[in-house]
Amino acid sequence: MTPLMMLVLVFLGIIFIFIFLYFVPVNLWITAIFSGVRVGLFELVFMRIRKVPPGIIVRELITANKAGIAISASDLETHYLAGGNVPNVIKALISADKANINLTFKQATAIDLAGRDVFVAVQISVNPKVITTPKVAAVAADGIQLIATARVTVRANIQQLVGGAGEDTILARVGEGIVTSIGSADTHKEVLENPDKISKLVLQRGLDAGTAFEILSIDIADVDVGVNIGAKLQMDQAAADLKVAEAKAEERRAMAVALEQEMKAKAQEARAKVILAEAEVPKAIAEAFRSGNLGIMDYYRIKNIQADTSMRESISNAPPTTGKGSSQKGDKSQ
Repeated sequence: MTPLMMLVLVFLGIIFIFIFLYFVPVNLWITAIFSGVRVGLFELVFMRIRKVPPGIIVRELITANKAGIAISASDLETHYLAGGNVPNVIKALISADKANINLTFKQATAIDLAGRDVFVAVQISVNPKVITTPKVAAVAADGIQLIATARVTVRANIQQLVGGAGEDTILARVGEGIVTSIGSADTHKEVLENPDKISKLVLQRGLDAGTAFEILSIDIADVDVGVNIGAKLQMDQAAADLKVAEAKAEERRAMAVALEQEMKAKAQEARAKVILAEAEVPKAIAEAFRSGNLGIMDYYRIKNIQADTSMRESISNAPPTTGKGSSQKGDKSQ
């Protein structure tokens, strides 16, 4: 056998050893045996073929076994193939076991596959979480706006994590309860004097029903006085009423102007008719002369009456003389 052949065989042997160790993780099998975990060597090979990393499964099996949690490799492999986070589930089970929280492997995997962080949920169950609500504006019965901020202390409800509502629902319900509590107060001073009334009324509503959390307490962190909504609404209503009154007044003024113009037109029409009638008088007089119904003396008599009437009208339209002027004329005459 030539040296080249020997070199090729050695190279192929090294490659075979690497492939063998890849598909047959002997080191993991030995580690599992010495850790007290019973895992078959062929089982590890089949995991590699199914594209399941044996290292994750074996390490988490060892961790669970040391913590006293009985779990099979098949369960962990099934959860991994379903897209779950195996290390997170094992940490959650260990934390729940140490905190005396009733959490089974089935519940943990269901919570994990539902998209929630099961380990964080267990931590919140042990150490409650404080959620700060955004500023909630509400108006009391006297029209004064109050802006409140609350801190909600919640604890995860393991039994409701699958299918239960999240933090957004808690915040929405707490905000609704704050608005209702402030709106039911007669004056804003009642709320400022006793803000704990808001907490009591909100807690009595059972806002954590159907959610993944249990509300432990609701504390009002801050209450600020906003604008006077009642006065603002009254001012807006008064401004609207003023505009309506102005519009109606303008309508009446326009109608009065239109009526005045109409009366002026009727007066012009009446004067035109009078002028037309006066124009017919000379014609009628001439016709009376021709027909013999009117003599020359009758005509002069009519003219005299017209002159007399004109003189009387001029005398009645003359401006009256003042008393001072009359007394001066009297002095001169003396």
